[in-house]
Amino acid sequence: MTLELLRKEMKSLVDPARAKISQSFFKTRKGEYGEGDIFLGLTVPQSRKLAVKYKDLPLGDAETLLHSKIHEERLIALLLLVHNYKTCLDKRQEIFDFYLANARQVNNWDLVDLSSPQIIGVHLIDKDKRALYELVCSENLWKKRIAIVSTYYFIKNNRFEDTLKIAKILLHDKHDLIHKAVGWMLREVGNRNLESEETFLKKHYKNMPRTMLRYAIERFPEDLRQGYLRGRM
Repeated sequence: MTLELLRKEMKSLVDPARAKISQSFFKTRKGEYGEGDIFLGLTVPQSRKLAVKYKDLPLGDAETLLHSKIHEERLIALLLLVHNYKTCLDKRQEIFDFYLANARQVNNWDLVDLSSPQIIGVHLIDKDKRALYELVCSENLWKKRIAIVSTYYFIKNNRFEDTLKIAKILLHDKHDLIHKAVGWMLREVGNRNLESEETFLKKHYKNMPRTMLRYAIERFPEDLRQGYLRGRM
């Protein structure tokens, strides 16, 4: 399996109609967060299948894909890394380091969400979390999203401390994609431990962006949700 064969197979799956929808959905126009991103119209299941099929591509080829303007090439590179991180235990540190070194290329919300918990989150759950705090203090939108979304794996293991610390750091971030990600992670904390989420919210809900709050309380009982929305908690 070679990079050339992968690209040839991707070309055979091009779907112009789906690509056109994706160009709009992922905000690729000038000045938008996905400016310049090019879509071929492959689905995520198709991309996953190709990532597994071409899992033996060297990291150099994965890096080439990650620096492509074609969205699905970057996605396949990341799904390949996720697969190999899970199955090749002896390569985990190398893949983790490679991911961090190329974090700026994990540059759309789906790319972050489909890869960071499975690599960064898994790798750091029982290790020093310094890398997360370096990411969240970056000026780069995608590094900040990686920092908060990576903690999804911690949440699934009932470890909430770093999610809440990073959420606090991001409370006043300007970008809607960060508001959504933080709200999503707070909601996931609440799904497992409502008391932990509410303790955080009662301290901060009046100062957090409205989108962040709405995401965080999306599954609350209606009377409780309205209490937060109306500032009565």
